[in-house]
Parts: sequence; structure tokens; C-alpha cells
Amino acid sequence: MTPRTNPVVAASLTRHPGFLVRRASSINRLFAISALLSAVCVSALAFLFPSAAAEEHASTSTVLQLKLDGEVEPIVATYIDEGLADAARRNASLVLITMDTPGGLTDSMKDIIQHILSSPVPVAVYIAPSGSRGASAGFYILLAADIAAMAPGTHTGAASPVLILGGYPMAIDETMRKKINNDAMAFLRSFTEKRGRNPALAETAITESKAFTEKEALDAKLIDLVASSEDDLLRQLNGREITRFDGRKIKLALSNPSRVEFELSGRQKFLARIVAPDMFFLLLIVGVLGLYTEFTHPGMVAPGVIGGICLVLALYAMHILPVNIAGVFLILLALALFILEAKYTSHGVLLAGGIVSMLLGAMFLIRSPLTTGGVSLGMAIAVTFPFAVLTVFLMRLVLRSRKWKSATGREEMLGEQGIVVSPIAGGAEGMIRIHGELWRAVSAQPVPEGKPVRVLKIEGLKLYVEPIEAPASAS
Repeated sequence: MTPRTNPVVAASLTRHPGFLVRRASSINRLFAISALLSAVCVSALAFLFPSAAAEEHASTSTVLQLKLDGEVEPIVATYIDEGLADAARRNASLVLITMDTPGGLTDSMKDIIQHILSSPVPVAVYIAPSGSRGASAGFYILLAADIAAMAPGTHTGAASPVLILGGYPMAIDETMRKKINNDAMAFLRSFTEKRGRNPALAETAITESKAFTEKEALDAKLIDLVASSEDDLLRQLNGREITRFDGRKIKLALSNPSRVEFELSGRQKFLARIVAPDMFFLLLIVGVLGLYTEFTHPGMVAPGVIGGICLVLALYAMHILPVNIAGVFLILLALALFILEAKYTSHGVLLAGGIVSMLLGAMFLIRSPLTTGGVSLGMAIAVTFPFAVLTVFLMRLVLRSRKWKSATGREEMLGEQGIVVSPIAGGAEGMIRIHGELWRAVSAQPVPEGKPVRVLKIEGLKLYVEPIEAPASAS
């Protein structure tokens, strides 16, 4: 069967034989341009919006790194808590906490452990580098982690609770000790058993203050592995299946991890600087000196404002640092000796005693069995000597000002000398001239005209005077 053709179209094709060729060429160009634009758009979208598979791969290989270096205290606890929250927002696959701590406050330790146990992101605690320790509160934090690891040459344990007052451990009776230890052991068992570790041996770190090297801890199933470095730790964890605290099993994918360090915030760095022993001592002394200057020289304002702020910051640090009461008393004794040096002549004995007392106070101010950190000798000397000189100088100005005669008002006339211009009879009024002014004057004894007198008292506009005897001649 032969197909029929539209006569109009046939006629058009007959009259314009190149039309069909041009039409096909235009269509081909349109297809080519559309394909090119589509490729560019797809490439741009792929660049701006990565595929779900690529995003998932990136998120599963992110490791957020935190550092617990130093005592466990509220600022560190806040830093760890914020780091765990940031890891959850990033959808990280692991939080790695590198730890080197002598221990710290129980409340801060419990706060960190609670956030580790409830973290949606697995947490690995790694005692490193070599020579580091995870003692006391650090031992609890280590065992609470999803993965507990140690570097060669490190140790952990010695987790017996210690009550500290004034920088020294308190002596408590046996009943109270058992109560505290039993509470600590129950807290340790509450997460150690679920982590599949050795709770019976872990309790000896509390009851016997026992400590363990990395090999002893690994053999006793207190930790999961020993790693020589952070890279070695991540290599060993890659592909490892772990059990979360809620019982879920997950497999870690750390073949090519992207490691991100979580730093202290500006606020945390500021507070951490304040609670450093040297800064605390400096704030305490500047605060005391500022308030002392304001009290002895009212109206200066600036010393009072600066001293008040410094003293408030020092009091904040005092709630965190193990402040020794003996150190505070020695500093107060030094202040008293400096004031006495300004008031009494001791030929420098009181000043020297105050300097020695303040230096000892600085050395004793921050004392704790958990750490050897305290006020450095250089800071103590740099603060003590200027403080001593300023205190003595200011106190002498205050004592000297009390002897100054008033320079204004009627009080300035007390002790002044005048000349009698109208004789003063005994008990009767006369007239005297002082500073070019005439005043009514009364004397207990008669004074003739032209004699000098001294003012003893002022009542209203009347002066009470006494005659000034002329000095006897040499003969």
C-alpha cells in the first residue's frame, strides 16, 4: 500500500529542496545546546548540593577532638558538654577526648559522665600522651566512655573520694568513710557493668586506692585497647563494632576520618585564666589594694571600682580553687604589718615581717593533694614588694593628714597669733587684730594694748585668747 502525501507539503518540498536539510540542522543544534546546558546545571547542582550518599559518607567519617588537660572543674565540664552537643549537631561518627588529669571535683565529674552516657555520638576517652594519667575523677570518666584507651607509659586509678577543706584532706570517721565509698562504688558499677568492663577490680581503685598501668588495665578488661597515638587509635577503631550504653550495636566507619578540634570558647578561656593560681593571687591583691586606697582617699572612685571588680573575680575563682585558709590569714597578717609599719617606728622590722608573711601566704594560698600547681615564686615576689610599698606610703599619707591644720573656715584661726588693739581686762572683752581683721577677744588674765596673744577657742564671733610671753633674755 502506497502512503498518500499532502499535496501542499509535497509542492512546498518540491519548490524548496534545501528546507528539509536546514530544518534537520537546526533541530540538531538545539539538541546539542540543551544537552550542554543540562550537563552544566547538573554539574553545578552536584557541586552546590552534594549527593545524599556523599554527605552521609562525610558525616560518618568526622571525628571531633576534645582535650581534658588539668583538673576536672566546672569550666572543663562545660567545655566537654558543649563539645558533645556540637558533635551531635555535626552528626559526627566519634568524639575523641584526650585526657591527662589528676582528678577534680565530684560534681563536675558526674556532669561529664552523664553527658557521655547520653551522647548520641560514640565517645572514646584516650589517656595520652605517654606519661599522662587519668587518676581519681579521670578514672570514672575513662570507664564511662564507649571506648576506653590508653597510650603506652600512662596510668589510671587511685579513685578514692577525698574531702578537702582549705586545701587539705579532712579526717572523717569510719562510718562516714564507708558511706562515701559505698556511694562511689555504686556509681561506678552503674555504668561499668553495662560497658562490659571489670567492676570488681574497678572498685579496688576506690577501696584500696589502687592504680593500674595501661597493660594492667588492658589485661584486667578495664580498658578496650592500647594505642601508641591518635592515628593508631583511629586505625584500630575502624570497622570495630561497639555496644552503646542503651544496648544498640553500631559499627564505626573511620577509614578516612576528618578530624576537627573543638576549642574552648572565649568565655571559657577567660574564666580558665581567672582561676589560674597566679591570676587569682593577682586579682586578690589588686582588689584589696584598690578598696584600701578608696577607703583611705575617698572620692578617687577609680581604685574602688577596679578593686571591687577584681575582688569579685577573685571570689569567683575561690569557689573553684582549693584555697588554703592559712594562706589567706598570712596575707591579711601582712596587710596589718604594713599598716603598723606606717604608724610606728620599727626601723623596717614590721615591713620585713609583712613581706615574709605575704610571700608565705602566696605559697600556701593554693594547696591541694590533687595537684602541685600554685602561685609561682616570680608572681609572688612581683606582687608583694609593690603592694608593701604602696600600702605603707598610703597609710603614712593618711596619718600625716590627721596632723594638718584646716586651711579653710574659722578652724584655721586656732593657734594663730594676733595683736591687742583694745586692752583686755580679766574676764572682760577687748579687741584684737588677726589677718587684718578686728575680733572681739576674751582672756582669763588682763592683756595691755600692743601685746601679742594666741587664739585658743572660737565661739561664734568671740575669740578666747591667752597672752604670749616674750622669751627670756640670755642674761
